[in-house]
Parts: sequence; C-alpha cells; structure tokens
Amino acid sequence: MTTIYKPAGKLASAVRLLKEALQGKDIDYTTVSIRKAVMMLAIPMMLEMMMESVFALVDLYFVGHLEESSIAIQTVGLTESVLTVIYSVAIGMSMAATAFVARRIGEKNKEGAAHSAAQILIIAFVVNTVLSVAGVVYAEDILMAMGATPQAAAHGQLFTQIMMGSSIAIMLLFLINGIFRGAGNAAIAMKSLWVANICNVVLCPVFINGLGPVPAMGLTGAAVATATGRSIGVLYQSYHLFWGKGLIRLAARHFNVDTGVMKALIKIATPGIFQFVIASCSWIVLARLVAVTGGEDGSAGYQTALRLMMFFMLPAWGLSGAASTLVGQNLGANAPQRAEQSVMKTVKYNVIFMLSVSVIFFLAGDWLVSFFSEVQNVQHVAKTAMYIMAAGFVFYGVGMVMINAFNGSGDTWTPTKINFAGFWLFQIPIAYLLANYFEMGATGVFVAIPVAETAITIVSFILFKKGRWKMQKV
Repeated sequence: MTTIYKPAGKLASAVRLLKEALQGKDIDYTTVSIRKAVMMLAIPMMLEMMMESVFALVDLYFVGHLEESSIAIQTVGLTESVLTVIYSVAIGMSMAATAFVARRIGEKNKEGAAHSAAQILIIAFVVNTVLSVAGVVYAEDILMAMGATPQAAAHGQLFTQIMMGSSIAIMLLFLINGIFRGAGNAAIAMKSLWVANICNVVLCPVFINGLGPVPAMGLTGAAVATATGRSIGVLYQSYHLFWGKGLIRLAARHFNVDTGVMKALIKIATPGIFQFVIASCSWIVLARLVAVTGGEDGSAGYQTALRLMMFFMLPAWGLSGAASTLVGQNLGANAPQRAEQSVMKTVKYNVIFMLSVSVIFFLAGDWLVSFFSEVQNVQHVAKTAMYIMAAGFVFYGVGMVMINAFNGSGDTWTPTKINFAGFWLFQIPIAYLLANYFEMGATGVFVAIPVAETAITIVSFILFKKGRWKMQKV
C-alpha cells in the first residue's frame, strides 16, 4: 500500500510534542528518539532563557524613558555587565549540578542525584554571601571602575547595591534550574522564569513611575522590581524542589554535609566558573573600552545592542543546553555514541535558529533599537553594533552547543582553556588595537566580537570531534 504524505499529521505530531515539552512529562532521555529528546529539552530551555533575557530588556525599556535616560541605560548596562560575574559563578555551579544530576539520573540513582543537588546548594550560599557583601559595599567604586562618569556612578549607586545585594536570587534561579535540567525536567525551570518575569513586568512600572501609595522610585524602582520578581521565582522553584512530584525531590537528610561529594562538585564547578568569569570579564573590558572611546551615548548604544543580542542569544543557549543534559544522561547510561549524535542534532537546530536571528537583526534593527531609545546617537551606535555582531551569529550557535557538550560530560577544563585563549589572548587585544591603534573607536570593539567568537567555535568543534570528553568520569 502506498503511504500518502499528510502535512496535517506532521503538524499534529509537532503540536503534541510541544504540549509534552511544556508540561514537563518524565521520560527516559536515553531511550526515546534523539529528535524527541532534543526537542523535549530544548523547547522549555529556550523559553526559560528567553525569560531570563526579558529581565534586562524590561528594565532597559522602562529606564530608557526616564528623564536622564542615557545615564540610566548606562547604569543598567554596566551593572548587568558586573552581574555577569554573579551569572558566571551561578552558571559554573549549575553546570556541575547538571552534570552530576544528569549522570546519576542516567545511572537510575535518584537518591544520589538529590544528595548532589543539596551539596551544591550549600556551596552556593557560602560563595554568594561573599560576592553580595562586596557588591553592596563597593557599588559606586565598581561603576567608576567600569568607566561610568562620577555623575552616573552616584546616580546609579543604589540601583547597583540592590541588584548585588539580591544576587542570591540570581544564583538560586540558575542553580536550581540546573538541577531540574539535569533531571530532565526543563519545564519546571522554564515556568519558574515565567513566574519571575511576570512579576517583574507588573512591578517595574509600579516601582519606577509610582502607583497609588507606592512612590515613584525611578531607576531604583527597576532594581526593586527585578529583585522581587526573581525572589518570587525562587520560591516557586523551591516548592517543586522540595515538595514536587518529579524525578528529583530534596529532603533534610540530603543536606548533611558530604565533603567527598562537595570536593567532586567543586572540582567540576571551579573550572566552569572560571570558564564563564573569563568570558564575562572579557565583556566587562569591552564595555569599559566602549564607554571610554564612545562616551555616554556610545556606551548606551552598545548596552542596548548587547541586551537585544542577549535576548536572542539566551534562547539559543537554552537550546544548546539540551546537549548538556543528553550528554550527561547518555554517558551515565554507557551510550557515548548516542551522546555524540544528540549533540550534532542540537547543532543543526541551533544553526537554523541563529540564522533566523541574523535575518531579524538585519531587517528589523531600526525598529528594535527605536523601541528602547529615542536618542539618535544611541540608536546609531546600537544599530552599528547589531549589524556587525550579527555577522557571527551562526558560529555562536555552533560554539554554544560544543561548550554545553563538554560541560555536560563533566569536562569543564577544555572550554575554560578555549575561553581564556579566545577572549583574553585574542578578542581583547584585537578590540584594543582596532579601537585605539587603528582609531576605529567603538566600532573596532564591535568587529572584534564576531571574529573571536568564530575562532573559538572552530577550535571547540575540532576538539569535540576528537572525543576525549567521552572518557570523562563524574
């Protein structure tokens, strides 16, 4: 009998897959089809990361319409650049959590997965306390060191203090979601960001502009709204982590300090933290270089372009995160070949996504920029940055998957070394030379970004194909 192709049947299948992914059903990712495994993880992870990027965009939108918009945008942008250090620590720890939990789940060891999750939470509280206190005490000095003018630093000090003081919410959002992703429950991770963002969107105009008995706080209100929204998201996560019905559920016994597990977690988390600290500090250096060579409008334009780029890049990072979970679980199930096939399938989907983003940037750049700023100079710089950075988006997409594949296997040293060479020995020197020696100013910084990212991707792909990550023990 001849099979008749039915587009409607394929559409119905896609809709069912979408519903399952959003509902977060527990499945065995080591046995289902690779396409389904990737999509079941990638869809909620993409939406999760898109929600994370919305935080910065919502703040940017509302403060961009304040009276002193250039100073406000610069403060938000520079503070976000500093917060990337917190993000880096959180992501590094979440990588260790994902690798450990995924490996234990692949081994069908739920108790071991819960125990590992509890130990990394203890470590996170200790580390974040130190970073948070330092951020609150030295907030104005941090802004000045980033290249902000004395006026902007004084104006944004309280904003930065609130954001740094509430950074435990950032840490836990990333970390607990890393635990959920390792267990294969990416839907809960996604929903926690939805909850946090809905609260942020509602509270931002209330605290910034004032409403009823709530006084207008201006820039400070954006920090209060964001801190509150993230904290509510953490409460939602905690409920499902301690009282949920998923594969992983924490209890008091799991928090008994286990130095052996902690040392193993730190062994993986430490290079993972360095990996992202290296990358984020590079972005901080670039932000300062733009602020020095481009002034307040140049810095505001760059920060606008960067926030827009991250809005689209974070969903791509979420999609690539599917590789991390699938590599961890399949290695735990002694299926390294399936792990590699899962990574290459994820690469295919991420390239398609990033190619689409490139088209959006080139066709809708004017509209996207004008939505966040009405200052002509800011818009001009932002558009220039967007067009140049978009030239390397496809390479970014491949590179993200490679990094997540290494991290998911527990091999966090390889991408750390690649990042150090790519960012600090290549990107920063090129940016400095183009901006100053070749007198290209901020544009030179923008050019250095896709050039370095492309080089990093090529090296990562070569090392991935060598396959040493398959031998990693966790």
